[in-house]
Amino acid sequence: MADRYVELNRESWDERAPAHAASVDYAVGRFVEDPSFLSDVVRFDLPRLGDIHGLRGVHLQCHIGTDTISLARLGAGMTGLDFSPASLEQARRLSERAGPHVEFVQAEVYDAVAALGSARFDLVFTGIGALCWLPSIVRWAKVVAELLVPGGRLFLREGHPMLWTLEDERVDGELVVEYPYFERDEAMVYDYPGTYVETAATFTHNITHEWNHGLGEIVTALMDAGMDLTMLVEQDSVPWEALPGKMTKLPLGEWRLTDRPWRLPHSYTLQAVKRG
Repeated sequence: MADRYVELNRESWDERAPAHAASVDYAVGRFVEDPSFLSDVVRFDLPRLGDIHGLRGVHLQCHIGTDTISLARLGAGMTGLDFSPASLEQARRLSERAGPHVEFVQAEVYDAVAALGSARFDLVFTGIGALCWLPSIVRWAKVVAELLVPGGRLFLREGHPMLWTLEDERVDGELVVEYPYFERDEAMVYDYPGTYVETAATFTHNITHEWNHGLGEIVTALMDAGMDLTMLVEQDSVPWEALPGKMTKLPLGEWRLTDRPWRLPHSYTLQAVKRG
């Protein structure tokens, strides 16, 4: 079945959503206690994000909604979209407990235009660890462009495609390119029993399908979809321990390669504007 990967990935995310919401990494308690609290991911990019007060925004692949709610706290009218009902259950619960109100819609990202009806947005936001779940970056770029009003913008921070190529379980400290940099038809299939947050939970749905997309492929797909690149910043940190045992934790929840971090682009922030 062509979309079997969606089912397998959804099962994995559904099972992990409660553990993510309960972990210190997502800081759900801080959101409830402090109405001004923002997620580390959003706070990291505040100087580049700029004033979004009054904008109508949609967060694609929003997971449990901490970034979505952070954007709403900055004054945007936000909608979150994700394919995992368990993730959205946590997101709605957080919105109710912590505010402000955010509408959450369940849909696979390629179906976002149909799921959101006639709604069009000033801002499409998507964040860390989102694009690797999508087999076609061209299809994604077309969805983004269709969701935006003319002059609207995409704001994306993502793990760098070079980072995704590295073998992350080496014990000798070497950086070894093991996985594809460029998008391929065949998925990378993983059987991983854990998750990226600290948790004592155990999981049974551990098979996932993922794809990498080169930076040039991403930029070209957006341009071909009718958008112009207005910002591209590569960074030497990423907001999770992407290479366990080889990274040092920094302020704002970022992690950086301990040994000569200048060897590796860890993440990037990209902005593109839909042509008017």
